[in-house]
Amino acid sequence: MSTVRYYHAGCPVCVSAEQTLLGLLDPKVQVEVVHLGEQSSRIAEAEKAGVESVPALVVDGQVLHLNFGAAIADLK
Repeated sequence: MSTVRYYHAGCPVCVSAEQTLLGLLDPKVQVEVVHLGEQSSRIAEAEKAGVESVPALVVDGQVLHLNFGAAIADLK
């Protein structure tokens, strides 16, 4: 099974992308949603994964940047 994480900051762009994206994925795919605005301790984890801005989806180590809500640097 793939490791899938959706990183976001809770902004309207991120929430909209989350609703659209999760609606398109197979329900069998388990996505961990990480709200970096509420879980700032996980910002370093997102950076280590290669996330430069949110919203971003990380699938098996590959970062897919979706639209632009905020830079990771702005969340620190």
